[in-house]
Amino acid sequence: MITNGFTYFATLVLSAGLLVGAQKLTKWKFFEYAPPVVLLYLVGMLGCTFKLWDTAATKEAYSALRNPILYAMIFVMLLRCDIRQILKLGPKMLLGFFTATITISIGFFVTYALMHPLLGEGAWRGLGALCGSWMGGSGNLVAVADALSATEAQLAGASIVDSIDYSIWVMFLLWVVGLAPQFNKWVKADTRVLDEVSSRLDAEFAQVQTKKVDFPSLIFLLGLALIVSASCTQFGTDLRNASPDWLKVFDVATFRIVLVSVLGLILAMTPIGRIAGSTELSNIMLYMVIGLIASRASFIELFEQGMGWWILAGFAILLIHGVLMLFAAKVFKLDMFTCGVASLANIGGTASAPILAASYRGSLVSVGVLMALLGYVVGTFGGIGVGYMMSIFG
Repeated sequence: MITNGFTYFATLVLSAGLLVGAQKLTKWKFFEYAPPVVLLYLVGMLGCTFKLWDTAATKEAYSALRNPILYAMIFVMLLRCDIRQILKLGPKMLLGFFTATITISIGFFVTYALMHPLLGEGAWRGLGALCGSWMGGSGNLVAVADALSATEAQLAGASIVDSIDYSIWVMFLLWVVGLAPQFNKWVKADTRVLDEVSSRLDAEFAQVQTKKVDFPSLIFLLGLALIVSASCTQFGTDLRNASPDWLKVFDVATFRIVLVSVLGLILAMTPIGRIAGSTELSNIMLYMVIGLIASRASFIELFEQGMGWWILAGFAILLIHGVLMLFAAKVFKLDMFTCGVASLANIGGTASAPILAASYRGSLVSVGVLMALLGYVVGTFGGIGVGYMMSIFG
């Protein structure tokens, strides 16, 4: 049994490295359905369940590392999200994206209102984290979980639902690509705007992709992220203490995460946002945080929560989202590409939205990337908001 805090952390980081390396070296199709980030969760939970490390002895290391790395990750992740670039998507695609975001929110609220007695006490915290992921990505999931004080078991449940239900949704959206002409005819969609936006973004996207990651960039981003994390941790606490009572309904973690997010979005519009390496660095931090959180979640706690009901709730959310998106497409004359990529930019993020976009046409990849980045912007705020809305049901 591991009792040393540093050894415990090193073991988790090595596990992440081995899983990511295995995906790259083997290129097994298995990793398309069980990505390394999900497998890392399972590895961490197995280690906790079978007491590979002493949770009491390693608690100090866990507490010292988790939040500082999480806040630094959120900051670096958002440096990619230059709002000025995202707005170039045009009104039609932005309408599609936010329609997907709103229908996902409705899906969570309605599903929780109907199923909350079956999901366990305080399940809104875990589902709020899942909502953050289904508006943005895995980074938003852990950020919202921290802001809503979700337990490790609830976060583990949300991550498993995210993996299982999301995989089915991706397969469905890829399957309906062939029905795009009939769908567009049914909703009377005009795809000329899409072609114009795509051609305008392609040149800019190609320039960004040519930037190389180097040591000076990485060390600067790492140092900046850590100092931002430390500063917002302290300032977030001070800000909450100085806030009026009606604002103190929000946990101190919410104040910290909002501060970090706003600062990241502001600096994304400066030359700092164009420094190469933010994607790689934020992914490293994400795997560290996921490993730490998973290491405190036991399968025993997970099964006690009724995992089957959580998975069913996830499918109910997707069903409500899908039906409402169909209705919105008919009303606003949204083409299938806009609807599908908007949905997957929310639910899948940068890992899958560009893939779906490319399945329509290779030149549309940049549209999928920018939509997914917009998901990172709204995911944390949206997940926190929907989480508190669900909390009215207990």
